[in-house]
Amino acid sequence: MVTVVQHRDGPARPYHRVPWSPRAWSKALYLAGGIPAQLAAALVLVVPAVTVHPRWPLWLLGLVLVFLAVPLLTGIHRHRLRTTAGVVIPAQPVIPDRLSARGIVTVARARATWRQLGYHLLAAPALAVGAIAALWAWLAGILLTLLYAYAWALPQQVLLRRGQSSSPSGHLLRVLSIPVDVYLTAAGIVLLAAAPWLTAAVGALDARAARALLGPSRAEELEHQVEHLAQTRAGVVDAADAERRRLERDLHDGTQQRLVSLAMRLGMARAERPDAAQAQQVIAEAHEEAKAALLELRHLVRGLHPAVLEDRGLDAALSGVAARLPIPVRLTVDVPGRPPPTIEAVAYFVVSEGLTNIAKHAQASQAEVFVQRANDRLHIIVSDDGVGGADPARGTGLAGLAKRAASVDGTFEIISPPGGPTLLTVDLPCAR
Repeated sequence: MVTVVQHRDGPARPYHRVPWSPRAWSKALYLAGGIPAQLAAALVLVVPAVTVHPRWPLWLLGLVLVFLAVPLLTGIHRHRLRTTAGVVIPAQPVIPDRLSARGIVTVARARATWRQLGYHLLAAPALAVGAIAALWAWLAGILLTLLYAYAWALPQQVLLRRGQSSSPSGHLLRVLSIPVDVYLTAAGIVLLAAAPWLTAAVGALDARAARALLGPSRAEELEHQVEHLAQTRAGVVDAADAERRRLERDLHDGTQQRLVSLAMRLGMARAERPDAAQAQQVIAEAHEEAKAALLELRHLVRGLHPAVLEDRGLDAALSGVAARLPIPVRLTVDVPGRPPPTIEAVAYFVVSEGLTNIAKHAQASQAEVFVQRANDRLHIIVSDDGVGGADPARGTGLAGLAKRAASVDGTFEIISPPGGPTLLTVDLPCAR
């Protein structure tokens, strides 16, 4: 049994928009990397229009190509923003038979298509211009700030090396006799200080425009949420019914049978009126049956909502679950603050049921549980080195886990090829 519990205290470090911040430089590089994707659709239309005669046939062909490539372009930008900025944009509903005549008409009549075209042909090129301006601010700021360092590397007879460059016209400047190099250096410092803010502003505009134009509209989001709530409500009802039937089965097959056996033993002893030695044996057997029934009841209650989960949190509760498993379990918990009670209960149930399935069906020699909270999400990974082949459609409690995760707007995924290993991943929201 190997248990590793890790804690991470303190909030994440804030982002300081200063030129020497590595994060500011990374944002600038991400912004530069997105420029080709932002200009792709516009270039398909503009390049034929300015280089080929007659222009309109190729321009019309380019428009058709952009129209057909809208899902591809949108997918590229969704992946770009998710990778570089952490912005998750929900995917648009898939239109069946998109390339058929009926599918093309459906796509052309969809408002989402025209919103995406507006992003690719109007918003994205404008954002690319903003990104180019931000990069120019970085490069110009660096070059102008290092102007004097460059001047010191020049030969002595060069005018810039002697610091005698002429000043701009103006009575005050001529009186002060300030070389133009000083103005250029000051301008470079200003540009270098403003570049991180300009980069952040362009990135924020890009994320906002992408959310509004590439993702579903508010009405579409509400419609999807209503459908999702209806499905999760049915899932919760099914999960609750399955849990009730499991409790009834466990009580009937376990605790009830022991209590019936205890009552029969005591009833037979009362009817037969045994001697002292026989009575002592009956009492001892009845005592053991009562202790076994109490132990089963304790396990049953612990499976519902253990007290340690409410008193000491998720890490202590999961440590107890891992300790009771007959195979070694490596447990890693990285949860800085306690999630909401409902999310804690679902996380506990997922890990507990996942480990129980491993012990019963996986034939594994070891298991591993990883629980981490990142911002407003709780990530749970349960893996083992067993025989694999786990399928929610065949029972084993996996379908109940999926419904339990969906009941709190979480996601459930399992990868279990025949021969193993099995990887169960659950992602739960914590901002509730």
